[in-house]
Amino acid sequence: MKSNWKEATAKKLKGDLLQLRVYTSRLLGNNEDLVMHGGGNTSVKIREKNIFGEEEDILYVKGSGWDLGTIEAAGFAPVKLKALHQLADLDTLTDVEMVKYQRMAMTNPSAPNPSVEAILHAIIPYTFVDHTHADAVVTVTNTPGGKKRIQQIYGKNMLIIPYVMPGFILAKKIYEMTKGIDWDKLDGMILMNHGVFTFDHDPKASYEKMIDIVAKAEKYLKKQGANPIKGSKKGKIDGLQIAQIRNELAKIRKSPVLVKVNNSPAATAFSNLPNVKDITGRGPLTPDHIIRTKRTPVVIGDQPAKDLAKYVKDYISYFKKNNTGEQTLLDQAPRWAVLPGKGTLAFGPTVKHTTIIEDISRHTQKAIYQSEHLGGWTALGKADLFEMEYWSLEQAKLKKAGAPKAMQGKVAIVTGAASGIGKACVESLVAQGAVVAGLDIAPSIDNLFSQKEVIGIRCDVTNMKQLKSAIAQTVAQFGGIDMLVSNAGIFPKSSRIADMDEKVWDRSLHINVSSHQRLIQLLVSYMALGFDPAIVIVGSKNVPAPGPGAAAYSVAKAGLTQLGRVAAMELGGQGIRVNMVHPNAVYDTAIWTKEVLSARAKHYGLTVEEYKTNNMLKVEVTSKDVADLIIAMLGKTFGKITGAQVPIDGGNDRVI
Repeated sequence: MKSNWKEATAKKLKGDLLQLRVYTSRLLGNNEDLVMHGGGNTSVKIREKNIFGEEEDILYVKGSGWDLGTIEAAGFAPVKLKALHQLADLDTLTDVEMVKYQRMAMTNPSAPNPSVEAILHAIIPYTFVDHTHADAVVTVTNTPGGKKRIQQIYGKNMLIIPYVMPGFILAKKIYEMTKGIDWDKLDGMILMNHGVFTFDHDPKASYEKMIDIVAKAEKYLKKQGANPIKGSKKGKIDGLQIAQIRNELAKIRKSPVLVKVNNSPAATAFSNLPNVKDITGRGPLTPDHIIRTKRTPVVIGDQPAKDLAKYVKDYISYFKKNNTGEQTLLDQAPRWAVLPGKGTLAFGPTVKHTTIIEDISRHTQKAIYQSEHLGGWTALGKADLFEMEYWSLEQAKLKKAGAPKAMQGKVAIVTGAASGIGKACVESLVAQGAVVAGLDIAPSIDNLFSQKEVIGIRCDVTNMKQLKSAIAQTVAQFGGIDMLVSNAGIFPKSSRIADMDEKVWDRSLHINVSSHQRLIQLLVSYMALGFDPAIVIVGSKNVPAPGPGAAAYSVAKAGLTQLGRVAAMELGGQGIRVNMVHPNAVYDTAIWTKEVLSARAKHYGLTVEEYKTNNMLKVEVTSKDVADLIIAMLGKTFGKITGAQVPIDGGNDRVI
């Protein structure tokens, strides 16, 4: 743990206290060994004039919903310091009341809600206050002799606070403990099982006190031989097992869920520990994490359904034992899992959720392993953890959560994703909340999509090995497959049957038919475990209304459509819907080059513009139009339809 303070950067801020607060907050927030994903909080006290020209002391404290790593000045809530001191003087105050009165004391009603630790920040008599959940420090506290070890590391000038709930109770506890204390003699405060507070009138000093405190804990762990776990091999993951686990989770949650695999050497070594079920069953790294991860992960062996059912049963028992009658049972699904000998899994409805949970579980594994070298991992008791998990403020947040997007938690594969209809489908699926693996032979697919919800995979769909690899990568990243847009294809050069080149004919059949059959064949076992699984095959107007000179294309697309019809009959029993869309005159796709477009227009005796709108409605059909139809066919609108063929062509007289 080293200081990242840059004097040159600080000088540019010219003594602006709030900007200096932003700067050091980001220094803390960008170190995941200190805080992760919205954890921790910071503040600065500033004397400023109000609208009436009166001077008053304002506490700018991190606002709810902001992350220290990316926080801006607007992320700090300005609260009147006098009001916070008055709240600290109260004998009792519910957390709901605390939030209300803190908000009433704000000088900017547009600012976010102040941190639940605002009162605590207020009573610490220093300009800058920093609070983190430093892994190394919490690791030491989470041992049988944690307090004694902390005293041994830091001496008498470190104020040690026994664990109490965050919010008013914690602020009141410290308020009472520090009456009459000489704050200048303190190096900081350590909250058992919770984290660290440092403070100073200088931003650099407060920040570097935090760095120093954490560095001492890291050195202590190293001296005690409590080093992070190391591994030499990555766990071998069975994709179908992951898909089965995801399937069982979806039944528990009654909604689709993403699964992210971590089979790194470290995660695999941790999962191999002989007592992994015991040590992971004791509780999280800090109580703050329970909101994200629940109290424990699930350890899954050869019978996922049985192991998950037991987890649910144990969770309900835990709830009943600790429920005061005021709490409502949350969903019982675990948030992460250990696969002995293989690694760990993170579960969540979105990529953001799985990323957060994987990060927290990774740090938790490290802390557990290190604590085991200090006498054993000892988390908070179930009652304290339950109180945090069912905290009234967290319950209120859940009630305010908006409805999920229609396809949240669902996984799609789109072929031919680098352009045209395929690219439009990827974008529309993401807009609906899905995650997507976009496959294409074009090198541009590697970096085409910036969204974390999309992985671009370079893949020749005629290559069985590459298809298998793409599926494995998709399952490892997202957990399974629910939807397929089978779109990849080519439009061969126009040629009459009598003049047909054998290679052109064979290539069209190979790409436009055979590759689709192989991909569907590989996906059936995964999609049977999917959530409302559906396949949409992109055919062509040439199926119901072929034209001369396009035999290689028309025959291939007709064969593809017939493949879809048979697939609908064969896969219906497994709940997999298969429907087909027949676009026509979609000119913003890769197959419609200027040369092809000009040739087809000339063939029909039309200009290019006339050819583009040569339909009953006199409209141009775009890739986005086709993608919108495909999304509808993948969703609830077509929930009870399979084997359908739907044209999207503006009304073609020959099709009609």
